[in-house]
Amino acid sequence: MKVLLFSEGMNLIKISGLGRAIMHQQKALKLNGIEYTLDPKDDYDVVHINTLGLKSKALAKKAKKNGKRVVYHAHSTEEDFRNSFIGSNLVAGLFRRWICSCYKQGDVIATPTRYSKRLIQAYGIKNPIYHVSNGIDLEMYKPAEGDREAFRKKFGLSDTDKVVISVGLYIERKGILDFVQMAKEMPDYKFIWFGKTPLWSVPHKIRKAVKTKLPNLIFAGYVQPEELKQAYVGSDVYIFPTFEETEGIVLLEALATGADVIVRDIPVFDWLRKNEDCYMAADKDDFIKKIRQLENGELPSLSENGRAAVEDMDLKKVGERLAQFYNGSISE
Repeated sequence: MKVLLFSEGMNLIKISGLGRAIMHQQKALKLNGIEYTLDPKDDYDVVHINTLGLKSKALAKKAKKNGKRVVYHAHSTEEDFRNSFIGSNLVAGLFRRWICSCYKQGDVIATPTRYSKRLIQAYGIKNPIYHVSNGIDLEMYKPAEGDREAFRKKFGLSDTDKVVISVGLYIERKGILDFVQMAKEMPDYKFIWFGKTPLWSVPHKIRKAVKTKLPNLIFAGYVQPEELKQAYVGSDVYIFPTFEETEGIVLLEALATGADVIVRDIPVFDWLRKNEDCYMAADKDDFIKKIRQLENGELPSLSENGRAAVEDMDLKKVGERLAQFYNGSISE
């Protein structure tokens, strides 16, 4: 069995969560000895499509016509398209119709979580839909000696500085406005946001937030995975103030490093045990409260439980599940 992993515009998406998910698929297949190609001109038995462009949809139709199995990966929903880029809310309904027309080309639809599966089913799609995590390379995100020191040295932080980090694109859905407001209300903490988006593509209020000048706020931009791992290890808490996700690979990364984690209390994180694997916050003020409670010892560290929570999402196991999508044996 040979699989075509197909994705359009990798140069545009490689620093996004989708880009990371596609790289994870490649490693997951290698770990399981599954032959794959990235070239649609090669021979293949199964096509695994990750993107939503015209070429992706056309390839799915062509593959089906030629009797090849099509796995369409549903990384996007209408819900996580909203509150992202300029005009996204205006065209969200059209986006939903388009993604449905793409996903319906799949003999089977893969999606990262049970939550995103429920959303897609609610669109009226009848094709078989199963979840498979985007996964995490547990070995890569295992803390190493010197990680904390390297992170703090790079950003000019002392060993006693209290540091809060988050990771994501510069979009409203990711909770960036709350993050900036937290920095304003907590001047005794350092706040660092990793990730970036071209500012011309986001609304004015997001551009304004990113340009906020505070002595305790840093927008670090995109960094390589090794540097990001050091940030997870070297910070005091990782927060994920996102309002909507299909999974959130950066959360898996943070948990894998053993970081103390606070996420927004939203349905996609129903696979995590609240107050056991991580802490969950209802709103900005609740994030602030829990950050301070972690610092002063009112809340215990949950880092060991958090790492255990992602052990079943290791890429070797993800590859085993992907093989079931490819050979038609997938089930819950």
